[in-house]
Amino acid sequence: MLFKPQYLLIISAAFLLMMCTPEKNYEWENGRWIDLTYEFSEETLYWPTSDTFEIDSVFAGFTDAGFYYESYNICTAEHGGTHLDAPIHFYEDRKSVEQIDLNQLTGRAVVVDATEPVSRDRDYQIKISDLENWEQSYGRIPDNAIILFRTGMGQFWPDAEQYMGTAKKGEEGVAELSFPGIHPDTAKWLVENRTINAVGLDTPSLDYGRSELFETHQIFSEQNIPGFENVANLDKLPAKGAYVAAFPMKIKNGSGAPLRIAAHVVD
Repeated sequence: MLFKPQYLLIISAAFLLMMCTPEKNYEWENGRWIDLTYEFSEETLYWPTSDTFEIDSVFAGFTDAGFYYESYNICTAEHGGTHLDAPIHFYEDRKSVEQIDLNQLTGRAVVVDATEPVSRDRDYQIKISDLENWEQSYGRIPDNAIILFRTGMGQFWPDAEQYMGTAKKGEEGVAELSFPGIHPDTAKWLVENRTINAVGLDTPSLDYGRSELFETHQIFSEQNIPGFENVANLDKLPAKGAYVAAFPMKIKNGSGAPLRIAAHVVD
């Protein structure tokens, strides 16, 4: 069968496109996963006014039927350890945990390194200039990215006094909290100038420890942008190129939930 010249051109172009297009699963097959989650245990850190993690044995051992069996009951506050803040946490009529689309919990990661200013001021609030410096080095923050801020505080986990500024509980502990966070002006700049899926960092809160109004939470929550707190191992991620998947326990009407978050990196 003979083809007209214009058809041959189209067929040739299609063949070359197939030959030059990499397999969709290529990067997933050749990369590796990095766990960004702290395990839940008696060492897990919580807000000073929250109950801590508890695990009680139901049964552990051999049954009368002769097979081995283990089962436990657990109790935890929504906001503790590596966890998700749902928008409803700080803004009325916004999404609760189960309402957050999975597409919003996955995406290309942008890792902004703020360890240097935090090393000089543990109450540092991440500035717009920190984002601008990142973009000068790596280009514009891509649409639908997950922004992760590395402050270096993760090195102190699970030492409450070093990580949170205090090991005290209750309101006395809240009054002595000291750790870095995201400045409200930076949050406002992000929601007005970039399109992001979510935001996270390696501290107990999006707002810095001494915050009283939690304005950063309010700004992100109003736009239905979830937050990831107490994220682990951010020092193992590149500034760009990683892909993040963050899946919380699906709690109906939840304002937050324990989070399993990981990043896929291609070396």
